[in-house]
Amino acid sequence: MAKQTVAEQYVDILVRSGVRRLYGVVGDSLNPVVDAVRRNSAIEWIQVRHEEAAAFAAGAEAQVTGRLAACAGSCGPGNLHLINGLYDAHRSMAPVLALASHIPSSEIGTGYFQETHPDQLFRECSHYCELISNRRQMPRVLQTAVQHAIGRGGVSVVALPGDIAAEQVPERAEEHALVTSRPAVRPSDEQIDALARMVDQARRVTLFCGSGTAGAHAEVMRFAERVKSPIGHALRGKEFIQYDNPYDVGMSGLLGYGAAYDATHECDLLILLGTDFPYNAFLPDDVRIAQVDVRPEHLGRRSTLDLAVWGDVKETLDCLTPRVKEKKDRRFLDRMLRRHAEALEGVVRAYTRKVEKHVPIHPEYVASVLDEEAADDAVFTVDTGMCNVWAARYLTPNGRRRVIGSFSHGSMANALPQAIGAQFTDRRRQVVSMSGDGGFAMLMGDFLTLVQYDLPVKVVLFNNSSLGMVELEMMVSGLPAYGTTNRNPDFAAIANAAGAHGIRVEKPKEVRGALRDAFRHRGPALVDVVTDPNALSIPPKIKAEMVTGFALSASRMVLAGGVGRMTQLARSNLRNIPRP
Repeated sequence: MAKQTVAEQYVDILVRSGVRRLYGVVGDSLNPVVDAVRRNSAIEWIQVRHEEAAAFAAGAEAQVTGRLAACAGSCGPGNLHLINGLYDAHRSMAPVLALASHIPSSEIGTGYFQETHPDQLFRECSHYCELISNRRQMPRVLQTAVQHAIGRGGVSVVALPGDIAAEQVPERAEEHALVTSRPAVRPSDEQIDALARMVDQARRVTLFCGSGTAGAHAEVMRFAERVKSPIGHALRGKEFIQYDNPYDVGMSGLLGYGAAYDATHECDLLILLGTDFPYNAFLPDDVRIAQVDVRPEHLGRRSTLDLAVWGDVKETLDCLTPRVKEKKDRRFLDRMLRRHAEALEGVVRAYTRKVEKHVPIHPEYVASVLDEEAADDAVFTVDTGMCNVWAARYLTPNGRRRVIGSFSHGSMANALPQAIGAQFTDRRRQVVSMSGDGGFAMLMGDFLTLVQYDLPVKVVLFNNSSLGMVELEMMVSGLPAYGTTNRNPDFAAIANAAGAHGIRVEKPKEVRGALRDAFRHRGPALVDVVTDPNALSIPPKIKAEMVTGFALSASRMVLAGGVGRMTQLARSNLRNIPRP
């Protein structure tokens, strides 16, 4: 029996680890691995146009499936292009394995053509990053990398010189057992009892939830009912916690709305559940705080804690809820629910009145119609910037939809390549890229990847010919907007020229029909919507220091930006308030 090459061995281990696709751009030192993929029917090579897109696509696939995903780059500049997408995957805790192909092993350290040091370059955006310098290393190094990515949730990088990849293995390696899923983490009884005492001592408890509540919706609801707690959330917690939630008081932070800020500041005890919410300016400093997180390094790095609990949210609440006394007084909860509904009622109509006559089109209106027309199990990928605002305020979660963005890393140009990775997991599932014109243009070349693989991704392009969020940042800092204007082409015409379905929308009455047309189209489609560049977002709680150089009166006026169907949810939650 013919011996394996190291490249074939590498690909076999990927397949046993659950990897079904390898995203990248072929070339030189990577060629032995790509050829090994060609000859293995259990894995597919996905040719993108830019390696950054490969890393973003792998990260999105990992977030949609919960399984290990993989990407690859050739030596030097090729694998360097991966780094931005890998940073995003790592900060999103997405299990991704990256192959950084390397120059010939005998030339390392000589300043050889395209020489870099990937084993050093990728350390900050990975849990594990190692160079294979001998063919005997490969199985153990790769298996260790796989187990770091899956076990710790994040990126592992393996640097493999092309000459070593082409060598034959000394003998056919034994198949070692691989870790392919993470276990649950249960806190100690001492921590559970300490948290129970804090809850029992508090009169007013608020929960603030992040992405760590994934899979724990029922447990959070049971606990909130027992202690009569309002529930706020961060952006990454929205899809997991807002639906079917009679205790919802909205979102805090720069994109927030509703009563979440008030609920977190007027309680006696704030419990942070699975969130690494980065904006400590929106967190209170005069209430007791407990935090529950599966990543111990996240505990207490945003605010001073009275109690740190290391564990999964689901496991923690399963243990905690029976140990706390049921609270009978729901006045705090009811007050926050009323305040939340009132806050949303005051803004919901601001961008829905006379929309059929407003040109350029209100982007809020586009997002609202998109929310209504998209499938109940759609995957939305969202560009950083104003698209984050529209997704936060207008996309309605239901437990089946997914919303993926560069929410922790904050990179531009993430939505299109993330849509590629999401769509490859299931061609029958609707995938919508909410792209800004700046982000889309940055990696527009990978729109051709949609055409090449006939991926039915629908790109909804919010085309305001500006970097809207940057303009807002300049305004609140007292600076005039400068360098933020884009001179854009007709993106729909470009899509049609590329072989996709392109639609240009300049009037509000055309929005719904254009979206329906795109969704009916079986292949890739782009809806280029010309939107109002003056639509801005301001945080729900405004302080003078947050808006230096920007009048408070103007800020409050801009705040009336609407929140879509969330007003209906807030109204329905008021029905849960007992009548006196």
